[in-house]
Amino acid sequence: MGKFIYGNNGVEVEIEDRTLAHLKIAIFSKLRRNESFSFSWQVDADSGSGRHSVWLSPSAMVHFHFYGNRPPSLNRAWLKLMMGSANEGDLRLMDEPSDAEVDLGTAATQARW
Repeated sequence: MGKFIYGNNGVEVEIEDRTLAHLKIAIFSKLRRNESFSFSWQVDADSGSGRHSVWLSPSAMVHFHFYGNRPPSLNRAWLKLMMGSANEGDLRLMDEPSDAEVDLGTAATQARW
């Protein structure tokens, strides 16, 4: 598990390191292009339930804290799905798609929402 940390108010979201690595690339890609967008995630019942969103802009302070010491391999299909949701204005956490889901184009409907 790692953490996505947003802003000075200390919003911290625990996210599995592999997912966090993909999220980092998607967020930094958008911010590098000087683009603003929202990032949304769902909280499990054992953590209080609900949905959260933050607005990310090039001036936003974001921090990625990885607990693992080795970067994971990247799944280009997963990155493409994340970037697609960010380009639509709301980057959402989603499960890593299987090869079959990517072939059928069904993974985008599996956003954690």
